Amino acid sequence: MASSKSIKESLMKQLENKGANVDHFLILIDDYANYYEREKIAQKDIKARGHIVKARSSSGTVIEKENPSIKTAINCNKQKLAILKQLGLTVENTVSDDDDEL
Repeated sequence: MASSKSIKESLMKQLENKGANVDHFLILIDDYANYYEREKIAQKDIKARGHIVKARSSSGTVIEKENPSIKTAINCNKQKLAILKQLGLTVENTVSDDDDEL
């Protein structure tokens, strides 16, 4: 799995190729990397604890409920997609990371 650092570098390269490497967009890339890390943590929790977890209700009874990490992972993914859209990065207009100049 890619690291947030390598993804961040790739996104920065995409912005440079578009001539859009300005502060506002660079901050969005930082946000993207943050959401990426949060989503990875949520996915690890889902894998470890499963989709249903035990919790205590307000009355103290043990109940089963959906793992809150599922909602976190979904929300992080939505935010990452929104950031890519804001940056104008799609599969149609990206440049391969292998196209580095020698």
